[in-house]
This record gives sequence, structure tokens and C-alpha cells, in this order.
Amino acid sequence: MALVTVKPTKPDVLIAQTVARNTNHRAEMVSRGLTWGADEKILLALAVAGWVATRGRSEQLQRAANHAFLVTVLASLVPHGMKSVFDQTRPDRTTVLGHLHGVSFSGKREDAFPSGHALHMGALASAAGALPPLPRRLIRTLAVGLSLTRIVVLAHWASDVVAGFALGAVMERLVRLWTGYPMSASNEHDNANP
Repeated sequence: MALVTVKPTKPDVLIAQTVARNTNHRAEMVSRGLTWGADEKILLALAVAGWVATRGRSEQLQRAANHAFLVTVLASLVPHGMKSVFDQTRPDRTTVLGHLHGVSFSGKREDAFPSGHALHMGALASAAGALPPLPRRLIRTLAVGLSLTRIVVLAHWASDVVAGFALGAVMERLVRLWTGYPMSASNEHDNANP
């Protein structure tokens, strides 16, 4: 039994009701497919592959891979720990109309807060701050888009997604203090060319 019960806000309920009324089977299938892009198992596999691929490479690449691996592991553990403290019913458990329009069930009934997918994407969006402008914008757009799929499939309330995204960004920035990952693209360039 969790220690704290989290209730959805009025805007959360309004957004979920709007999705339930206006979605369809095709939109749900596409969103379900896209949401895999922020799944912790896939992201962990990619982080491990990236870490292995950078061994023996430049110090800069190894530092980035170490950082990505550590952030991905933490972003996988933190939501599970939080979900043992917080109970919140997922929006897909509160709608009949949504199920008639193609919404399926997601995860455990009371594990809505926070969104683990969004937490991973917030960390990714934050880490992209060290990249040049074009890849940074592309990655951040992708991260926001993948996070929004969690609202479309009614796996999470909008506030769960916002909280998860923000928590991921803050967590990633704190981990930088330990890993030495650069704060910006110019810092990395400055560090590489003293």
C-alpha cells in the first residue's frame, strides 16, 4: 500500500475526457507503437550498447556514454521507487468511452504517478542541451512528442507526464555534477580545446 494518494487535477480530467471522446483505434495503435521509443527496456539496451561501443574511444565519448548509462539506469529506478510511495489510478481505468474508441489498459492500475516514459524523455531533452542547435532541437521535439503519447494512450494524466519530464530533466542535470558531462555544447568544445 502506497503512502500518498495522488488525485488528478480538473485539467487532467478534462484532457483525459477529451482524448477518450476524440481518439480512435488507429490513433491509439500509432501512439502505442510510438510510446515504445521511450520504454525503459529499450532505452537501457541502447545505453548499454552505447557504453560498450565507446570503450577505447575518446575521453569525451566515454564520458558521454558513462553519463547516458548512469542517467538511464537512474531514470529506470526512480519511477519504480516513487510508484511504491504514490498511488494514482491511471486514466485508462476511469473511462468506458475511451475503451470503445480503442484505448487499451496500461501497466498497473495505481501506477500513474509519475510517468516513467516522460522521466526518461525529460532526461534526454536535458542532456541534449550539450549538443549543437539542430540536433538539440530535434531530440527535444522527439522527447516531448514521445512523452505526449502517454497522454494519448491514457496511460497517464497530463500532470504525471509534466512531473515526470521535469523530474527527469532535474535528475539529469544533477548527475552531470558527478559524471562531468558538459553543461552546453560550447563547454564541451572549450574543454576539448583548452
